Amino acid sequence: MNILALVKHSLDVSEIRVDPATRELGTAGVPERVGNIDKNVVEAAVSLKEGAGGTVQALCLGPAAARDGFKEVLAMGVDEVTLIEDPFGGQADAAVVVRILEAAVRTRGPFDLILCGFASDDGYTHQVGPRLAERLGLPLVSYARKIEVVDGTLRADRDLEDRQQSVTVALPVVVSIAEEAFSPRRTTLMDALKAREKPINIWQVEDHLSLSIADLEAARSWTLDSLVGLAVDRKRQRLVGRDPAELADQLIDVLLAESILGGEA
Repeated sequence: MNILALVKHSLDVSEIRVDPATRELGTAGVPERVGNIDKNVVEAAVSLKEGAGGTVQALCLGPAAARDGFKEVLAMGVDEVTLIEDPFGGQADAAVVVRILEAAVRTRGPFDLILCGFASDDGYTHQVGPRLAERLGLPLVSYARKIEVVDGTLRADRDLEDRQQSVTVALPVVVSIAEEAFSPRRTTLMDALKAREKPINIWQVEDHLSLSIADLEAARSWTLDSLVGLAVDRKRQRLVGRDPAELADQLIDVLLAESILGGEA
């Protein structure tokens, strides 16, 4: 079984700061790495390989610096990584990104399973999985929390917030992994040493995928005008009391004053 895991080199959003005066995002110097959601995707792919056999390739559209972050996913059990250098410096929208990924999938494939995150750590557009499935003409199983392959059929439990849905679908299929599903394994020194021998391919959009930068630019569905953060002004109310009951009464009074709790009519 050939499995493809889509990963993204993302900003570490925990390190982003918002200027309270201008609401500008402080992204300068923020480290980038393979996203937490993407590590869950890799874990899902490697677990399937261990259970059903086959290979796992990882595919990333990102900067040349992303190569340094592949050591971890290779140590987790990925067999090979292909990095497509992003000619748009991370500013391409989902319509452009998916066209590039589609070309790479058709070039590297065919694949029985294509796994991606339900979103990325620093994007949260929720569009890549559905758009890619449509362009490839494949079914999509979204928000999968549990997956297994039996006799060429994928069985999955989908997370629908207030309930779970169990589905079956014949391969090939695109699957987006639900949030916090498939916690990534811890790797060992031996895993890291083995990872050094695994290939990392560096591709260019025009040279390796025969895509025109001008055509991709024309496919943009939106452009970025501004990017601002939300600065939260906290109340910083302090509760002082001698026992839990007294503190609880003070807390209820504060919540009523802020209309967070409804009082009696």
